Amino acid sequence: MIPAMPASASSARQASVSALRFGRVSVMGVLAALILFAGVWGSWGTAQHVMLTKGREQGTVRVTACSGDTCSGPFAPASAGARAHARVELAESVAVRKGRTYDVVLKPGTADALRSGPAGILYAWVPLGGALLLASVVVAGGMRLTRVAWVLGLSGVALLTSAFLAVQ
Repeated sequence: MIPAMPASASSARQASVSALRFGRVSVMGVLAALILFAGVWGSWGTAQHVMLTKGREQGTVRVTACSGDTCSGPFAPASAGARAHARVELAESVAVRKGRTYDVVLKPGTADALRSGPAGILYAWVPLGGALLLASVVVAGGMRLTRVAWVLGLSGVALLTSAFLAVQ
């Protein structure tokens, strides 16, 4: 026969289990929030230029050459105040093909072009899509919030899939 624990020992054990559970959920919540913040931070550097185009040089670029991680071509202005450039560079040549024309916006004071329009916006937010996927694993495993984790994960998959389809 197992001796019964005194009431104070049982309540102390329950309190320590509750404290550990609260600690785990708190730490994982902070980690998930940090992952999501990093995804937004990583995306915003490009997304701000693509989404907030007022006052920026907008136009098209016909890609004439690609080497390494960049493609380049002449820039034809399409917005007021924009001027033609003989050569601008598009980074991330995965989303760019030689011989095609793309709508772009130039980063202020540079010859760096970023794809604009729906494809450019979705492509700019790809780091957030990855962060959503990673945060969903943390939320599911560390916080045991499976519904929230499914929402985060499916949102990440939707963002990444739509970005992939849009840049084609």
